[in-house]
Amino acid sequence: MIVEIIFYIVAGFFEILGCFMFWEYFKNDKPVWFLAIGVASLMLFAFVLTRVESEFAGRAYAAYGGIYIICSLLWLNFVEKQSFSKFDLIGSAIALCGALIIIYPSLNNS
Repeated sequence: MIVEIIFYIVAGFFEILGCFMFWEYFKNDKPVWFLAIGVASLMLFAFVLTRVESEFAGRAYAAYGGIYIICSLLWLNFVEKQSFSKFDLIGSAIALCGALIIIYPSLNNS
């Protein structure tokens, strides 16, 4: 189960990094190489997400959604230097519970 969660976290990092590079380019007029980093990062995200143990892509993506929310809030805090609100914490706890419920059965069958 630990390896699966690590794959989800690494995928989350690469997806957020990739999207953030696009955000910086289009919203904050950063140089074009930000787009190159964004594209490469999103390709790594897609590859890493295929490494999770799941028979179906849709289930892997659904489980990943909860992990992604946690990763996004960590990005918000550590990269963008913004504090969490109580709604961020409550919502992420609910999403993480949902992700773990979705992941759990597939981990017990492997």
